Amino acid sequence: MSTSPLPLSTWAQNIAPSPTLAIDAKAKALKGFGEDVCSFAAGEPDFDTPDFIKEACAAALLAGKTKYAPTPGIDELRSALADKYATSYGLKIAPAQVVVSPGGKFSCYLAILAVCSPGDEVIIPAPYWVSYPEMVKLAGAVPRAVLASDATGFKLTPAQLEAAITPRTKLVILNSPSNPTGAVYTRAELEALTAVALKRNLYILSDEIYEHLIYDGAQPTCLATLGPDAAARTIVVSGFSKTYSMTGWRLGTLVAAAPIAKAVAELQSQMTSNATTFGQYGALAALREKDQARAALAGMLTAFDRRRKFLHAELNKIPGISCLLAQGAFYLFPNIAKLGLKDQDFCARLLEKEKVAAVPGSAFGAEGYMRLSYATSDEIIAKGVTRLAKFCADLKK
Repeated sequence: MSTSPLPLSTWAQNIAPSPTLAIDAKAKALKGFGEDVCSFAAGEPDFDTPDFIKEACAAALLAGKTKYAPTPGIDELRSALADKYATSYGLKIAPAQVVVSPGGKFSCYLAILAVCSPGDEVIIPAPYWVSYPEMVKLAGAVPRAVLASDATGFKLTPAQLEAAITPRTKLVILNSPSNPTGAVYTRAELEALTAVALKRNLYILSDEIYEHLIYDGAQPTCLATLGPDAAARTIVVSGFSKTYSMTGWRLGTLVAAAPIAKAVAELQSQMTSNATTFGQYGALAALREKDQARAALAGMLTAFDRRRKFLHAELNKIPGISCLLAQGAFYLFPNIAKLGLKDQDFCARLLEKEKVAAVPGSAFGAEGYMRLSYATSDEIIAKGVTRLAKFCADLKK
């Protein structure tokens, strides 16, 4: 007897797969078939996790740190994170306000779940990280994208935020330094946006996962430091993936007012329990061994900065492409609207014809752009941008 399949849930039917992961997977598949692919798709550092962090994790394994840990994280790591925010930003928080989760992505999702109910609206500046709208939808809330183009440096203005707020708006998501644009908001710009959010009684999710990947003298701003009202309303998300090249470790952090942090920990207790116990000891070493951590980060930043400047200069030599110089993260977001193709078609043909993988801007809510990650080797960047220039020239023939 055959039976017709039962329908999947609303969540499963409406979720969109990550386009960045999909393109990266396609590039890797082509490489597996022997193709010489230059991939600018990956959103992770191309460096190994520093040895001292791996050694601390291995020592924890050998010491039997393999059992359940407290849901919000081991006490030593939460205390070290509280110290980090006090030392780096002057933000005085209790360890109880810190939650360690299985990845910065999950920290973002927990933050949204903690403050948004079905039907609430969430303002998301575009270009946005691809997962924000999907997380909002999974919480039963409604994403409302507001485009901040290269005309404003890819930064949301207070007027745009004010105009987007409705009686149902509950949360605004800010991401600085930004994925996918590399834009970094100044403290004054964040103060102006925060003033609007507080006036309209909104929560703010501040995704600061790229906080230490900054260039040209730009300074990161921890949004929760913008006064006591901001601290009460802001949920700060960060983690270890980008700063310490620990993407596969899945260790995110969240800092919030005590009632929000408690709610987040309770949600996590029913969803994943604790983040991997022995991995947290590696993260603890990253915070405690400051000299080694600074040296490892400095080495990455030197390479990223060199690649950033080279790729930016080469992109702006290509007729039809214009590109702002990012101040943070490891992405550039060039404007390709003048080249005559929809960005999805452009990136699909670029991969097919020249074996260069890039992510179309429409995946980030911004048609007419593409995202290029320079978290790859100098050789691949040089070869890839040469192929891109050829592809663009061929379009005009």
